[in-house]
Amino acid sequence: MSILKRGLKGAPVKRLQEKLGIDADGDFGPGTEKAVRAFQEANGLAVDGIAGPDTFTAMGLHELVLLRVGSRGAAVKAMQEDLGTGADGIFGAGTRKAVMAFQEENGLDVDGMAGPATLAKMKSFASVVTDAVVEKAAVKADEEHFESEDLPELKGADVVKGSAEAAPDNSIWGKVKGWFG
Repeated sequence: MSILKRGLKGAPVKRLQEKLGIDADGDFGPGTEKAVRAFQEANGLAVDGIAGPDTFTAMGLHELVLLRVGSRGAAVKAMQEDLGTGADGIFGAGTRKAVMAFQEENGLDVDGMAGPATLAKMKSFASVVTDAVVEKAAVKADEEHFESEDLPELKGADVVKGSAEAAPDNSIWGKVKGWFG
């Protein structure tokens, strides 16, 4: 799912670290986990040291929000309400199917995952996921070296095959989606 946790490396981790005001080396280690926990506690979020959609939203890192099968929380529930599906806050197969239909209807890449481009078209996210946020999802020059980082921890049974092909080469989502496919 779209989470950042200890052991992961890459451009999304670097952006998280920058927002937290800690050393931004792109490596999610114990210091990053401690900073995430402190942020979560200070902002009334579930304190687990794992940065996911609700933590990204609270931080204003909307360009890092990627909702996919397995995602849970308030962001998923808001998206489900926009899609007119059962809004239980759990992204399952039915939600994926609804996202794919929404993407097709709106001329978006159909991959069943809701990143900034998809969320920007939804009523609940329109005020926070703007065109500027979608542009922020592009990989910055100082993040390009992360493209070769391998993230084997995310390989497994809960993988959406072929999802990386829809993202532009210069998109941070090309890397993030690549972690799942």
